[in-house]
Order: sequence, then C-alpha cells, then structure tokens
Amino acid sequence: METIKSRQDFERVFSRGRRFNHRLVRITVAASGEGGPGRVAFVAPKRLGNAVFRNRCKRVLREAAREAGLPSEEHDVIMFATRATHDAKPSDVSVALRTLLGKAGVR
Repeated sequence: METIKSRQDFERVFSRGRRFNHRLVRITVAASGEGGPGRVAFVAPKRLGNAVFRNRCKRVLREAAREAGLPSEEHDVIMFATRATHDAKPSDVSVALRTLLGKAGVR
C-alpha cells in the first residue's frame, strides 16, 4: 500500500479534494495527479491523545483500509481518526469507510 508522505501531496489533496465525515472516520478524497495507482494517508492529530492512543487509531485505520480495498485506482485518500476510532473494531471502520467512499464516487 503506497502512502502519501510529502507536504506538497497533502496540500494538493486538501486543496483539490472533497471531505466526507462519519462518526468513526473522516476522509478527504482527490483524483491522483499522475493518473496512476492511488495512495492513502493515515492521520491521528495530537489533540486525540498521547502517542499510544494515536498509534492504536492509526492501526485501526490501516486495517480498515485493507478491508475496504484501498488504495483505489486514480484516487488519493487521507483518512483522519476520531475519538471513536480508538474503541471501534476495524471491520466497523471499514463499513463506514466504504460508505464514505461510495458517497465520494470512488467505488
């Protein structure tokens, strides 16, 4: 799974992308600039809690992305953890993610 790493790529997705919210996860989706395979980023902001809490949230997001079949062709997706992500099962987050991707027209 290829991830978004550079600041420029994050800014491009934020400026061109569309945002979708769910209680368990928030996403920003943008068309991939190169037209190649899509990429994914996992974000857990510091306001959520300490490093252990944030790392658990990112592990849940990674597993949910695998279950949902990300990355999808020609779309970059940034996934944001919420407080509810920490206590959720990856399968529940995956269902929420598929719903949001459907709204975004990615699937």
